[in-house]
Amino acid sequence: MTLFFTIAKPDKLDTALSLLKEAAESIKTKGLKQWGIWLKPQEKQIAWINEGFQNGEFFIVQNEKGEELGMFRLSYQDILYWGVQTEEAAYIHSLMVKKQFAGQDLGKKIIAQVEQKLLGDGINLLRLDCNAENRWLCTYYEAQGFVQVGQKQMPHGLNNLYEKKL
Repeated sequence: MTLFFTIAKPDKLDTALSLLKEAAESIKTKGLKQWGIWLKPQEKQIAWINEGFQNGEFFIVQNEKGEELGMFRLSYQDILYWGVQTEEAAYIHSLMVKKQFAGQDLGKKIIAQVEQKLLGDGINLLRLDCNAENRWLCTYYEAQGFVQVGQKQMPHGLNNLYEKKL
């Protein structure tokens, strides 16, 4: 399957909120609180999404038929979780795949395609964070070559910090 990334525009706010809510509901059924803020997002969360749209950091993932499969945010700094860093890196946030497309390794394919783009841009380090209580997701990222390099206590929980040298 060929994946296409399109920069999300502000008119995709409802799509982003819907995807985040769908993911939060799925995570909640597993007994985890991760992403609970997306069940009823407040102005602060909506502003975070809009900031990402304005910065060209949110991407819609589509297949060759033009179907929207998911979304993710890719930025080149992450002060909130990682602080000021000296090494050039990219940061993935809010990687979501629509439930109807689950089970097709799309998350893995999206990350692999992002990695190829970054290498082409001369960036050799990819970072992300994950709620430490979500062992399934931590294991998922570790299986893709991400290494835990730290932890960060956030208001909504303890997050593991992961990076992968490309």
